Amino acid sequence: MENYLFKSERLGFRNWTDTDKPKMTEINSDSKVMEFFPSIPNKEQTEEFVDRMKKQYSENGFCYFAVDKLDNNEMIGFIGISKQNFESDFTPCVDIGWRLAQKEWGKGYATEGAKKCLDFAFNDIGLKTIKSICPKINDKSERVMKKLGMKKKKTFNHPLLKEYKTLESCVLYEKENI
Repeated sequence: MENYLFKSERLGFRNWTDTDKPKMTEINSDSKVMEFFPSIPNKEQTEEFVDRMKKQYSENGFCYFAVDKLDNNEMIGFIGISKQNFESDFTPCVDIGWRLAQKEWGKGYATEGAKKCLDFAFNDIGLKTIKSICPKINDKSERVMKKLGMKKKKTFNHPLLKEYKTLESCVLYEKENI
């Protein structure tokens, strides 16, 4: 597949297609992948997510991009940037996030891909600040944030996670385009 918006050493980043929906549904249905989320999205919710990302890309030129491994063109999840508008003292903002198939964990893909997305956000789009958010108990994602050179700004109670006491306390990291 050569319709990549940009590439890192091992990954290709692209807009979503409807053919990505079954694979993303499979990734989203893995309870380990969704461990730090309130629930496991069903097929319809995942398809709505893909459609929302396609729309966000057409409107803004960015989204949580579909990510393929370049060696075999296999779609392994998403890494990218997205607008966040939930109620807080730091929104609206653009955040960076990732969700990869469990079998791809531990290979450095999240860090490699997120670094490339930060480069895209700062140098191609001209964004000034990127945030990243995860529940305090999600050590793996927080480690990636640190590897990206992001700085911890604060711990806060996420307004959309009020009903989920183990997930509500979140960390906010930030990186500025200097």
